[in-house]
Amino acid sequence: MEVTSIQNGIIIDHVPAGTALKVLEYLKINPAKTKLALIMNTDSHLYGTKDIIKIEDEDGKKGPSIDLDVLGLVARTATVGIVRGGRIVEKKTPTLPEHVVNILTCRNPRCVTTTERGIEQMFHLTHSERQEYRCDYCDEEAKL
Repeated sequence: MEVTSIQNGIIIDHVPAGTALKVLEYLKINPAKTKLALIMNTDSHLYGTKDIIKIEDEDGKKGPSIDLDVLGLVARTATVGIVRGGRIVEKKTPTLPEHVVNILTCRNPRCVTTTERGIEQMFHLTHSERQEYRCDYCDEEAKL
């Protein structure tokens, strides 16, 4: 299998194996409308196996935007490489965000966010090692 390099865009590397589609969903990237390559379950010296997402920026100017908070939430081990002119010009590492808004949804049927419309879904990090988030309104634990 041959996957060519991209000239301009981003490479999301070290995505946990088998989770690339979930990452695209959380990042709100539509694979049907975006020029991208998914490499799934490839070898990794660090993790055994991994996924890689390459997103081409066709005009080479603005570049696709990636929310590092969302990426840190769903793919904590991922790294982001910004590619310009066929070379990686910048590398970013997402971190686990302390607070997330409208990324997770509360599953508590009595929570104000499920009974009232227009209220933002807000969660705060309570335990970083277990990657545990709780609803700001009812303290229900979020499920990723």
